[in-house]
Order: sequence, then structure tokens, then C-alpha cells
Amino acid sequence: MSMPTVFVSHGAPTLILEDRPARAFLTTLGELFPRPKAIIAVSAHWTTERPAVSTNARPETIHDFYGFPEALYRLHYDAAGAPELAERVAALTGAVADPAYGLDHGAWVPAMLGWPKADIPIFQLSVQPYRSPGDHIALGRKLASLRDEGVLVMGSGSATHNLHRLVRGQPGATPAPESWAKQFDDWLAQTLEKGDEGALADYRRLAPYAEEAHPTDEHFLPLHVAFGAAGPGAHGKALHRSFTLGNLSMAAYAFS
Repeated sequence: MSMPTVFVSHGAPTLILEDRPARAFLTTLGELFPRPKAIIAVSAHWTTERPAVSTNARPETIHDFYGFPEALYRLHYDAAGAPELAERVAALTGAVADPAYGLDHGAWVPAMLGWPKADIPIFQLSVQPYRSPGDHIALGRKLASLRDEGVLVMGSGSATHNLHRLVRGQPGATPAPESWAKQFDDWLAQTLEKGDEGALADYRRLAPYAEEAHPTDEHFLPLHVAFGAAGPGAHGKALHRSFTLGNLSMAAYAFS
């Protein structure tokens, strides 16, 4: 049986230290899927002009954030890379091989929660913010054959991502989701369940409150790659849906 693909919303780096529903969900990732041969992490935090893939044999943990609690900077995810598989991904996708890039928090936060033993090889594939969502579905489709080899494609971004609209209340507070964010999130769940590739590719025109949900595309594009990697006719199944900070959707989906 082919491996499904997955999209997770990784939230702020502090998610790994917090008691939130999304964190609890991410700790179950390793139980939801067969043990992967390797993980291709498509993170919103590695953006390049053209596709790039990390071929680092020992990817370092990149703390790509500033001003956060010191405990975050002490966390390291010491999984191996998969250089030979990464080179195959480069050949399949036309990506540039990058021997230096490690694991940014879009990759290591969900990986550390889902596979805490760090015993599964993992490497990253970048997204291209100046290319269309349809281009990213096509990019993912080039990875579809790897599912039969037990490789897990994990997109990591955010189902909604508008940092200027976050509702920052008291520590630990969980405000109800704002209407515009919920309407977009509901549209996304319905669109993925139907497997409507055309609507997903044209979400800026068709989804309610698309501009509010994603002022820029980079945090949404990993979802398009994961959807494409599930192959033609894929459908999405919601694995988790919750909100934090009023409008930050932490939704996660499996595609098959």
C-alpha cells in the first residue's frame, strides 16, 4: 500500500513547549502512518527562486527565529539526512542540490513531536513563493512515485497565516476563531475532501477571505506540494482542526 502524504500546520516555534491541542495532535504523527523509510519535509520557511533539495548527510537544527525562550535554542533534532534519496528527488523535480541546508523549525518541530527518537532520515524540499499554487501541485506530483517506497512527503506550513491579524490575549487564552478565518478553514476542508484540485490551485479567486487568510502564499504552498504528491485524484482527510490566537488555523490533513 502506498504511503499517504500529510500537511501539518506547525504554528509558532513555541508550540513545542506549549500545552495546546495542536501540539498533542502532532505527538501522534508517528502512530498515524506506517513507519516511513524517510521523510521529505516541505517547509514554508525554506523559500528559493527555484526548487532546492537538501542533500546534507547530518542536517543541523536551524533555530530560524529570534527573541524566543532560551529553552527553544537548546532543542536539537539529530536525525540523519538521506543524501542518495535527496539526489533522486533533485533528479525527479529538477531541483538544485544544496549540501548545506539543515532543518528549519517548519521541519524539526513537527518531526521532533511525531518521531522523537530522531531515527528516521529527513531532508527538506523548498517552496517558491513567486510560483503559483498550481506549480506546487505539479512539483508534488513528481514525488508521487516515492510513496510506493515508503517515503513520507510532509508539507509543513499553516492552513491560515496572517500574523498582522492575530489576537494576542492573556497567556494561555484561546479566543474563539474569527469568522473570516473559520470560513476559509471550512472551505479548505470541504475542497480537500472533494479532491477539487482546480479549486485548490485557484484558491485566491475561489476561497472566501483568501487575502485575509494568506496575505502571502509561502505558508500555504507546502499543502499544495503534499496534495500533488498524493497523485492524481487525491482526496484529503482532516486529521486535526483547531485554532490558536483567534485566526491561526492549526489544521492538518492526510492525502491519498
